[in-house]
Amino acid sequence: MDKGYQQLLFPYAYNILGSAEDALDAVQDVLLKYISRSNEAIEDERNYLIRSVINQAINIKNRNQRYVQRDDVWLPEPVATDRADRELHLKEVLSYSLLVLLERLNAQERAVFILYESFDYSHQEIADTLDISLENSRKLLSRARTKLLKKGKDTGRPVAVEKKRLLTQLNRYMEALRSGNMAHVEELLTADIVFYADGGSKLNVVKKVCIGSAEVANLVVTVYERYHARYRLVVEEVNHQPALLYYDGDHLKSCQVFEISPKDGKIIQINSVVDPDKLNRLMRSRAS
Repeated sequence: MDKGYQQLLFPYAYNILGSAEDALDAVQDVLLKYISRSNEAIEDERNYLIRSVINQAINIKNRNQRYVQRDDVWLPEPVATDRADRELHLKEVLSYSLLVLLERLNAQERAVFILYESFDYSHQEIADTLDISLENSRKLLSRARTKLLKKGKDTGRPVAVEKKRLLTQLNRYMEALRSGNMAHVEELLTADIVFYADGGSKLNVVKKVCIGSAEVANLVVTVYERYHARYRLVVEEVNHQPALLYYDGDHLKSCQVFEISPKDGKIIQINSVVDPDKLNRLMRSRAS
């Protein structure tokens, strides 16, 4: 029972939490509590467990958000989605850019948005799952959409970009980086590009947030020449988006996830995860 339900429940927990480790803990807690229950009959085991893990994830997210500083950068834990994970069902894992955006919401707004937009729940199903009123479900979704739209982002499903085109753009970016030509790098970025970096509590980053093509071009070239040039570079798919993974031997040092415009192929956003705690599972999944 455990393995089949773990694969089913993981996307619900991970999409709410943005952390694979926390999501797996939430799933295990729910399954252990269910197994240790008395012989009380559950009419719909599947829906009961889904509801339980969603509410468990909301509680964990509420607790975790208290410890994130207002001006700090907290990026989701990246997961590899280019091949099947033996333990996880990754098809329903959200794109990385959307997970970053969802950090603007509180836990309940986030859960309602995810259930409605990604899992096609009706408001009645959301109300039943979260034990809230139908009207409250509608209000929470409206509030979530308003918050996300204030950030200038489309709240619908992401537009698919052909993988071949993504790789072509990423190769151009890598060539420009290696050349050290900032003007060439800048040409590949949108004017209002945003760069986020998360080193967690263990590593200091050069800059947590950088905005604008000139500033970001200068930053990424500097970081590459100072740190990344000596590392082995691997192109992967992370949360359904192209990513550059930098390895020192077999040790993953950095994961940069890219959002690329479907219109002109320019880079809209770069999310740089260097927090060792958030790279462990990704590193293990690539080694297996």
